[in-house]
Amino acid sequence: MSLNALIRDDELHTRTDAERAGERVLRPFHQFARWQASGALLLLVCAVGALLWANSPWTTSYEQMLHAPLRLSLGEWALQLDLRHWINDGLMAIFFFSVGLEIKRELLVGELADARKAMLPIAAAIGGMVVPALIYAAFNVGGEGARGWGIPMATDIAFALGALAVLGSRIPDGLKIFLVALAIVDDLGALLVIAVVYTASINWSGIALAALFLAALFVANRAGARRAPIYLALGIGAWYGLLFSGVHATLAGVLAALFVPARVKIVPDALAGVIRRGADAIDVHAAHGVRGAMEPERFETSRVLSRTLDAANSTIQRFEHMVHPWVAFGIVPVFALFNAGVAIDASAIRTLAFPVPLGIMAGLVLGKPAGIFVASWVAVKAGLAALPEGVSWRHVCGTAWLAGIGFTMALFISGLAFPGTGLESQAKLGILIGSLVSALVGMAILLTMRRDVET
Repeated sequence: MSLNALIRDDELHTRTDAERAGERVLRPFHQFARWQASGALLLLVCAVGALLWANSPWTTSYEQMLHAPLRLSLGEWALQLDLRHWINDGLMAIFFFSVGLEIKRELLVGELADARKAMLPIAAAIGGMVVPALIYAAFNVGGEGARGWGIPMATDIAFALGALAVLGSRIPDGLKIFLVALAIVDDLGALLVIAVVYTASINWSGIALAALFLAALFVANRAGARRAPIYLALGIGAWYGLLFSGVHATLAGVLAALFVPARVKIVPDALAGVIRRGADAIDVHAAHGVRGAMEPERFETSRVLSRTLDAANSTIQRFEHMVHPWVAFGIVPVFALFNAGVAIDASAIRTLAFPVPLGIMAGLVLGKPAGIFVASWVAVKAGLAALPEGVSWRHVCGTAWLAGIGFTMALFISGLAFPGTGLESQAKLGILIGSLVSALVGMAILLTMRRDVET
């Protein structure tokens, strides 16, 4: 073989090893993105179903179901909420638990763990929160809708990633990672707004009960507890305390997630050694003719390997793997089904000229992309951040518009800002139209891109 051939062969193996290493690093992100993008289709079906139901001859049944009382009791203890509150205050706590796990993982090992890499999505998210809120406030200053300024702040990560998935290979991985990190940061901002702005009064006995269970979560974390039922039971206790505290109960999900351990019990080098010894033991059994699947020594070896593999994974990774499918394919679609239903008739269309829907639509369609793009540009030009590899400013522009899809979190905040009022219906209509326009504009921009565009 010639020297040049050897060099080319060596370069091929080097690139292959590097590519494999990159794939291992990106694999958790790709799995997360697939869940979110796949769940976006079901989310869309449920949102459309809610609209059709609310505008059908059976619209009364939709309202009746929302307000159907459901009672949970145990002995003398009882808790009764209507269906919508069980969904919005109960099931959505699991959604926020998932968000909390994402935030913690990103801060520890994700895009937000590296200060320079984190600066771009952080700057973009801040711009994408502040500008829409200011635009909304400008439309509603001094009016009855002024309280809703938090509605156009957050990005619906499922719909946004779903839109990118539709665009296929023309979208570089760096752009998807940027969008996920951006959405996680502005989810964090939205959570702070919910905790501070949409808490009318505080019941300190509820806070004390929640604090007691959060302290127990801290002890479980420090003790190295790794079993899901422990964190589930203590998380439910914290949720129950916050439910009566005046602070929105779903925040218990985020707080519980922050106490989930990120440590592993066995380091990679030790893991490899245990696996090798286990494989050698199985080979020895086979060499001596011990091939039975139920042979005791083989069973014990398999059990040790199973425990070792479990110890090599962090609890936060295991919980994410368990929770994400339920959130993407169950909780968020159910939330959409029972929150996106709004009657669209001539009178509803006329309300689009009112300050609340105008402020939301302008915030999502104009404020989000402007805030994200300008803040990103300033961060890069100031030398605080750099564009991801393969990502151009045109990519950023299209993605900034996709970030204007504010569906899930926007609907959630509208229910906190204007519970059970006509303004909530106006806000829902503004959210639906603003999110749809943002999605169409963002996809139109990115459809013209090729993956090999130079930055």
